[in-house]
Amino acid sequence: MRPTGRLHLGHYHGVLKNWLQLQRDNDCFFFVADWHALTTTYEDPRGIPEATREMLVDWLAVGIDPEQAVLFVQSAVKQHAELHLLLSMITPLPWLERVPTFRDQQEQLADRNLATYGFLGYPLLQSADILIYKADGVPVGEDQLSHLDLTRQVARHFNWLYGREADHDEKVEAAIKKMAKKAAGQFRKLRAAWRESGDAEALEQGKALLAEQQNLGRDDRERLLGELEGRGREILPEPAALLTPDAKFPGLDGRKMSKSYGNTIGLREAPEQVTEKIRTMPTDPARVRRTDPGTPEKCPVWELHQVYSDAETKAWAHEGCTTAGIGCIDCKGPVIEAVLAEQAPIRERAEQLASDPDRVWELVAEGNRQAAGIAEETLTEVRGVLGLGR
Repeated sequence: MRPTGRLHLGHYHGVLKNWLQLQRDNDCFFFVADWHALTTTYEDPRGIPEATREMLVDWLAVGIDPEQAVLFVQSAVKQHAELHLLLSMITPLPWLERVPTFRDQQEQLADRNLATYGFLGYPLLQSADILIYKADGVPVGEDQLSHLDLTRQVARHFNWLYGREADHDEKVEAAIKKMAKKAAGQFRKLRAAWRESGDAEALEQGKALLAEQQNLGRDDRERLLGELEGRGREILPEPAALLTPDAKFPGLDGRKMSKSYGNTIGLREAPEQVTEKIRTMPTDPARVRRTDPGTPEKCPVWELHQVYSDAETKAWAHEGCTTAGIGCIDCKGPVIEAVLAEQAPIRERAEQLASDPDRVWELVAEGNRQAAGIAEETLTEVRGVLGLGR
């Protein structure tokens, strides 16, 4: 995560609960992406250190465990930057310009100067973040799938460049010459379109073209398929997407909970503030008076019932609203109780951590060391195939 300071319930239900499950079953790396924060806030980075500490406190308070996972700060592991640099040498610019979020964020953040390499190249830095640990899976939402696709493409390209057999080019040319002249020319064009521009349609057409060639043996066909896709010895594994459900946790106004909307409940917000926020939430506008029946599906409070209430409580709230048997304040009561009960242990652990800030940095320092050691192993291999060093 980028360091944004204290987290809210949307972060907990949308991301952190998934992390808790992942750390029980996998070797996980969770890190504060402070370099990524600079891609859009480079003009005023002064708040990053405090935002980092506050976010780490929240991670630890919900149960992210340094004994089960490696917990670190990105900028403390310099190997990320080195791999990013090395990957930038082989990554065509059109691959980065084609990432959907590049244009989207430029439009959304039109008030900021984002005409920088840092902003254009941040998906490649994400690729370095992933590939340096040879991750086999990355938890992402659908909006991040294009970034993971880029990571796989970069890994495949790297492996093709530096993991091929010594006489690969000669064998490929010999195999191409076995094809008809027109088919051979078409193969070369499709290969260039996929490799240089990432044209997925060209890749599929190239595969179909190879399947039609009757005068290619199995070895030649497989070699040309690998040439087309850009496959070589696996130096940097291609990670899979661990797709997480679209967790649109409702905010106080019914929209997705987000700091930018000002509709959040902080993960460790004071109980009296939480109570007041929920008690004053807007409800179905049709319920002007206590005796007016309402429609729960039009009420933001009903969305919170979907998260926090059991079937019996939801049935009570639905019937009470549609028949005007209960008032809106009554309906909000079980939600307030459930949110406060969820927050209580998190708030208690956070208070203990906040009272001893050195402890937070000690835990992260150990994670920094662990991450750097593993990252260095990958960098040693990468430097070797690139001919760097002795």
